[in-house]
Amino acid sequence: MHRSGLTELEVVMAVVRRGSFRGAAQELGMSATAVSNAIAGLESRLDIRLFNRTTRSVALTDAGKRYAARIGPALQEIRLASEEIHSDTGEPAGTLRLNVPNNIGTLFLDQLLIDFMIRYPKMRVETVSEAKMIDIVAEGYDAGIRLEESVPQDMIAVPLTGEIRQLVTATPGYFAQHGIPETPDDLLQHQGIGMRMAHGGIYRWELARRGETYALAVPPRFATSDLFASIRAVKAGLGVGFLPELYIREELESGELVSVLNDWAQPFAGLRLYYPGHRHVPPGLRALVAMIRERGIIPG
Repeated sequence: MHRSGLTELEVVMAVVRRGSFRGAAQELGMSATAVSNAIAGLESRLDIRLFNRTTRSVALTDAGKRYAARIGPALQEIRLASEEIHSDTGEPAGTLRLNVPNNIGTLFLDQLLIDFMIRYPKMRVETVSEAKMIDIVAEGYDAGIRLEESVPQDMIAVPLTGEIRQLVTATPGYFAQHGIPETPDDLLQHQGIGMRMAHGGIYRWELARRGETYALAVPPRFATSDLFASIRAVKAGLGVGFLPELYIREELESGELVSVLNDWAQPFAGLRLYYPGHRHVPPGLRALVAMIRERGIIPG
């Protein structure tokens, strides 16, 4: 979005709209720390508290409500004026470089970027896929994509997907032949389809329910670093997998695959597009972020 030059006031209204510093940060393309600092700085200069904060919520004080009611309409007028003078500045052009995790492309990223380049014909896009985390700034990338838990705290994170669940999954035929596991420990008697991690180890299946947790090393009949190869192996009936629901929703809905122990599948924060908040954001990246927000979060 175009900044009006009144960033602190925009931050106030974003916190009001989203109900949290993190939500405001996502809306404005700032870090949560920057949002907190902006609010604290404004409160210090006004010598008044605008928000009551707890570990779980943020709410306007009475003074904050009066302040927001006055600045909201004024900011809207300033924003409309800014949009009018920027409407004829031309479309984004240049190269956008993205670092993405392995296995993400065919799910949704390819189509998103194709649609982006159709909309902005002067833009070029380069993606590099790798399993390990890198320093995107040092490596010359404009942005990266990773699970929220892996995104550095000083980066701005834009949600791509909702929460994700890993599901214990196999074909109906496999479960008919080998039995349906009723507890996490039962999985140790099954043939697993394992995911090999970047460090070389096999990913442990993490299950949790009501404070009880497991990190199971299910014996793999087949292990691979290619998520889609593991999905194909599970669909072929070779074993039971621990797969992201996001990638197998159609197979689950059609009955081609069946998930079990679902009450042990705890959701975790999904994929985020992230980029540094301390640098000028190139027009192409701003346009991509706008398209992502326009389309909305993909269900996890």
